Amino acid sequence: MISLPDALEPSPVQADLAARFLTPAIPAIEALLLALRAETDAALATDAPRYGKPYPYGYCLEITLDVMTRLRLRMQQAPRSTGEEAVRAFLLGGGEGRQVWGILRERYFQNAMVLGDLYVDVANDSVDPSKPKVEILPLAASGLALVETVEDFVRIAEPYWNVRLYANTALPFLAPLFPFLAVNASGQVRLEARPNHMMRLLAGGGFVQSERWLAEGPEPSPEIVQAVREACPPDILALGPHASREASIAMCRALRAAGASDKAWLDQMCVILERIPVVSVQGANARL
Repeated sequence: MISLPDALEPSPVQADLAARFLTPAIPAIEALLLALRAETDAALATDAPRYGKPYPYGYCLEITLDVMTRLRLRMQQAPRSTGEEAVRAFLLGGGEGRQVWGILRERYFQNAMVLGDLYVDVANDSVDPSKPKVEILPLAASGLALVETVEDFVRIAEPYWNVRLYANTALPFLAPLFPFLAVNASGQVRLEARPNHMMRLLAGGGFVQSERWLAEGPEPSPEIVQAVREACPPDILALGPHASREASIAMCRALRAAGASDKAWLDQMCVILERIPVVSVQGANARL
């Protein structure tokens, strides 16, 4: 079964390890991460603009994962700097690093790292390019909070992404895991929510939150539903031939009763999602 997302707060042991090995070396660790970020920029900066803006805007996940990969590789080599020595000592002492995703300062979603009890954002400029590329703060002072409910997600997603979120009544087969149809200012429609945290939150809770949103969230127009279904590959469409609020809710209940949402199922659903194109619906943006 898919488990709920891990808590954000570190254990006392992790906090102690960070205080011993990381906090005294924060300037050196920042220098290390800036060097790794330069390598990441060289690899990613040629990618396509996102949301109509050039790199690094909107690339917080890709930047974070790339820097984490490069940091892991550095840890397998002999230390070349004070920053590497500090991170290595932390890890050898039992310290843990993890990637997290949440709401930052009640303004937007952000991917970052947590090392012990430190918030380490290596994509700090992915919303505002004028900000420093790397930010290291005590986690308690970072302003990061996990998404805990669909209401949390909707509250931030709509203004941050400039979208309107509707209940996914178009593709009931996918609705338990991706219960939102997001329509942007250009009338483009895509399924959400794609972050791994959201998928674990919904699946780990037996799709109770998905069911609530699908029952109470605003219903998309017939034009939106038709456009999504017409763009959907026929074999996927056949998995949920009837498009309705009732069908989407019923799928949540069926999956909860079957207890079938393991990691293999989650991976399969993500593969299916990738095959569904973003569609444009003329006039849909008027409903924002």
